[in-house]
Amino acid sequence: MIVEEIMKTKIITLSPEQSIYDAHKLMLQHKVRHLPVLNEESHLIGIVSDRDIRDAAPSILSNPTEQNHVLGNPVKTIMSTNLITGHPLDFVEEIGTVFYEHHISCLPIVQEHQLVGIITEIDLLHTLIELTGAHQPGSQMEIKAPNRAGVLNEITTVFRDHKANILSVLIYPNKKDNRFKIVVIRVQTINPTRLIIDLKQAGFETLWPNLPEINK
Repeated sequence: MIVEEIMKTKIITLSPEQSIYDAHKLMLQHKVRHLPVLNEESHLIGIVSDRDIRDAAPSILSNPTEQNHVLGNPVKTIMSTNLITGHPLDFVEEIGTVFYEHHISCLPIVQEHQLVGIITEIDLLHTLIELTGAHQPGSQMEIKAPNRAGVLNEITTVFRDHKANILSVLIYPNKKDNRFKIVVIRVQTINPTRLIIDLKQAGFETLWPNLPEINK
C-alpha cells in the first residue's frame, strides 16, 4: 500500500503571518492537531502543532494583556521548520518507520515542492487495523513455522482445504528461535478447532488459540 491511498488531501493551512490565535481557532474548528504553513508560492515552510501553541501560550494566571500579546504573534515565531516529509508513492510501511525513528505524530506529503497531503499517527493506526483485518469478525491464529521457502504455501493449503477465508497474513521472527517464524493469520471463522487439528497433522504448532488437548 502506498501513501497516496491513505493520506488526507483536504488540508487546512496557514500563512506564516497569521496569528497563533488564528491557528488555535482553526484547530478547534476543524478538530485537527497540526497545521502546515505555506509561503506565497504555496511551498511548505513549517508546521504548527497544538503542542507548539500550548508551549507558547501564557499561563491562565497571566494577565490578559500578556495573553493577547502572545496569541497575536505570527505563527512563524513558533512553527517547526526542520521538517521531515514524505512522497505520495512512498510505501506505508516505510512511512511507519519514519514515524517510529523520528518520534513524530504528523508527516506532510510533498510532490514537486507542493503540499499534496498529510498523514497522522491515527491514519497509520487505522491502516494497520484494516491491513490486519482486526475490524472484521473472525479468529486470529498464531502458527509456529520453520523458516524456509514454501512454508507459507503449506500452511495456507490447510486453510484452502477447509474453504476458510483468510482475511490477513502477517509474518514476524520468532525471538526465541531464529529457525522459526510466527505466521499470524486472521481467518473468517469463529471456531478454528478443525484448522488447528489439521495444522498439527501437517506438522505445524498452533501457538494461539492454545488448545492443550490438541497440541500435547
